[in-house]
Amino acid sequence: MAVKNNAEKCCYCGGCVGCCPVMAIELKDIRIMIDNEKCTSCGNCVKICPVGAMEVLR
Repeated sequence: MAVKNNAEKCCYCGGCVGCCPVMAIELKDIRIMIDNEKCTSCGNCVKICPVGAMEVLR
């Protein structure tokens, strides 16, 4: 499984970065970078995203 960020919806608040227990998400410049090798698909980023830009792909 993997997580995807919808850049068109994203407000780049960084909430997903801080809530990731395995540090798989980074905010670089104005892009959310997701390391799907590290990601455990826990869904924390989906729950915290205020604009619904994060999605767990199954």
